[in-house]
Amino acid sequence: MKVLVTELMWDDGMKELKRSGCSVDYDMELGRKRKELLALAPAYDALIVRNETKVDAELLDVAKNAKVIGRLGVGLDNIDLGAASSRNIPVITAKHANATSVAEYVMASMLDAYRPLHHADADVRRGNWNRKFFTGNELNGKTLGLVGMGEIAHRVARRANAFGMETIGYDPFVTPFDHILAETGVRSVNTLDELLVASDFVSVHVPLTKETRHMINKKNFPHMKPHAYVINAARGGIIHEGDLIEAVQSGEIAGAYLDVLEAEPIPKDSPLTQIASIRLTPHIAGATNAAQSRTAMLIAEEVMKVLNGGQSLCAVV
Repeated sequence: MKVLVTELMWDDGMKELKRSGCSVDYDMELGRKRKELLALAPAYDALIVRNETKVDAELLDVAKNAKVIGRLGVGLDNIDLGAASSRNIPVITAKHANATSVAEYVMASMLDAYRPLHHADADVRRGNWNRKFFTGNELNGKTLGLVGMGEIAHRVARRANAFGMETIGYDPFVTPFDHILAETGVRSVNTLDELLVASDFVSVHVPLTKETRHMINKKNFPHMKPHAYVINAARGGIIHEGDLIEAVQSGEIAGAYLDVLEAEPIPKDSPLTQIASIRLTPHIAGATNAAQSRTAMLIAEEVMKVLNGGQSLCAVV
């Protein structure tokens, strides 16, 4: 069996594929080389991608030997599920493999917003001792609003509870007996605006779809507290970036933590880079060493199940 890996994959997974008898070709930049990818694809039994490789009908048409698509992550906006389904090609995701890392990123963002220790460190190294300026705030007693209440939001809520935060959530697809409500103590609200009004931090945990694109925009920001922060470690495009810039500059909200953007990598002339209270990271929320290893191993093992004629519990189509 031949496997083509088009983006970054931890060695653990590739070693597992080879141990299982696969021939593996790896080019972590191939997802950006469309013509080369289309030329190579027909020779492979499996494709393993991340979020940059566009797996559409054109690619699947030429990948005539493909029996499975492995996705090193959980987002699916770069994969045409309909096209894969119509060709009977299962798509495997790394179900929950990076959930803990993303949850910890959200906690790190909130702690950084209230206790920016790197700024205090830099100031001390300049010879200052500004204890009053760096007093900061506590997360204890603050309200965290979760937009979407899936597995990652569930893990965020458990950690926020340990800090003494109140957690509320908006998700029309969650029932009263889902774990995040029944066992984690998150209070469900009926509308997005109700969540925004009450929250000191808003953390986004929904996929990018037609319904969620720009769901947080200039109509929503006036409902938020002026000291509130919004955190997006889900998908770029859920928050309208132009409207966010205006909201921060006008003082409608305090700032944002963005790990995902509408254009990745970020353009050098992006106005987002000019606003200090909008913190930017390069799509790394779920990319800790531990999460990368788990993701690579899970995808390798599940892809092999399909190649060997079995079924994967991590298949979405």
